[in-house]
Amino acid sequence: MIRTRNSLKQWLVVGFLAASALAGAAEWAPGSADWDRLPEAKRSKVGLYLTPQQAYDMKMKNRKGVAFFDIRTRAEAMYVGWPRDADALVPYFEHPEIMTEWDDKRSMYMLEPNQDFVPEFERRLQEMRLGKDAPIILICRSGDRSSKAQDRLQMSGYTKVYSVAEGFEGDTVKGGAKDGQRAVNGWKNANLPWTYELDKARMYFPH
Repeated sequence: MIRTRNSLKQWLVVGFLAASALAGAAEWAPGSADWDRLPEAKRSKVGLYLTPQQAYDMKMKNRKGVAFFDIRTRAEAMYVGWPRDADALVPYFEHPEIMTEWDDKRSMYMLEPNQDFVPEFERRLQEMRLGKDAPIILICRSGDRSSKAQDRLQMSGYTKVYSVAEGFEGDTVKGGAKDGQRAVNGWKNANLPWTYELDKARMYFPH
């Protein structure tokens, strides 16, 4: 009888752990604000996230009091488009001026940290007459870079930095006719305002 109880107890524990693992592995749903299920790559120590719609609403509610920065590369903004209401393009990573290095792991031209990121950030905020305690929204391609940039800015004293967890293009489709395409979520797929027209005053130029 004792052996049966122990076996049942072990089975229940195993079942609970398996269920917990499945729950933890459940995919983060497009448009969801269930940040506990965010993929590790999208998580930051800061832990402040927004859906594209939440980011858009926050910016529209207080255009001058909320800073909204696109932190993708210049090439991405030029060829993929960018959020129409972003205040500036401030790349967190950039391709070298001459693309001669290849990243085998990511199958793309090498990206390097932009050493000018924080100084450019500070310059843009000064232009907006905003301090380090102002709400700041960051958007990248799919939420990975913006989470890293959040933590970098927190180290520099910024206190309210939000990451758009779905990014501008969103996540990739798994399987089917659109396998690998960024058609799952994100700013563009939410039909929020974006454009191919770039405003020179809001673009990034290395100093």
